[in-house]
Amino acid sequence: MKLNIEHSTHYRYAQQVQRSTQYLRLTPQNSRHQRILSWQLTLPEHAVRTTDAFGNVLHVLTLDEPHQAITIQAQGVVEIEDDVDDLALGHLSPLVFLRYSPLTQPDAAIQAFALRYHQPQAVLAGLERLMGELLLKMPYSPGATQVTDSAVDAFATGSGVCQDHTHVFLACCRSLNIPARYVSGYLYSEDSTHVATHAWAEAWVEDRWHSFDITNNTRLPNQHLKLAVGIDYLDACPVRGMRLGGGCEDMRTVAAVQMMPAGQ
Repeated sequence: MKLNIEHSTHYRYAQQVQRSTQYLRLTPQNSRHQRILSWQLTLPEHAVRTTDAFGNVLHVLTLDEPHQAITIQAQGVVEIEDDVDDLALGHLSPLVFLRYSPLTQPDAAIQAFALRYHQPQAVLAGLERLMGELLLKMPYSPGATQVTDSAVDAFATGSGVCQDHTHVFLACCRSLNIPARYVSGYLYSEDSTHVATHAWAEAWVEDRWHSFDITNNTRLPNQHLKLAVGIDYLDACPVRGMRLGGGCEDMRTVAAVQMMPAGQ
């Protein structure tokens, strides 16, 4: 399947920003699962390209002149291979992804929930059941949580979006001593109202990473394009920045993922 991705993020500020820095994890990498046919970023200034601690492609965009708006655009074409996980091990030990963060620290309720579905002799089957039960306990509900909410907050609320589902799943896995990491990227859906930016998890079982998309209750990444991985959302989110000045901020993001006709 060949996908065309267009992603635009626009910031507007009430007052002039004196200086800002944006950290962009908006560039996918080739793997067994995905082949990048073309990809480009359109930015207001040149950005420094580097690699972060998790092996993600990172662009650092610094604007030293006063400004009241920033537009960041990513566009590209990627070919997705069905029923193939990204088996790249990366340069970090999977044990790194046992570490909790403030967003993925479990409480007693999450630990008890994880233990309920743990199957030591069939870990993958147990995690698959946990995924399904988690979605039943936390139905997809846009607006029910905030981007700063932790796994504990979302689990107590009993609903959330893909970020919340992923954070709770990571907290469950790590409480069971199973390495698990946050994945950010894009999702193709025939439903045009579906949010194209997406998050899911990967768990380290039987010496490889396995995908778990809790929001869609699937382990098959057939419609997924990976951008970045990390301990939690803050490590892998596509756009994250800081600024000096500016007052109130208005951020608008539009992302579209379209399947290209066969032969193109």
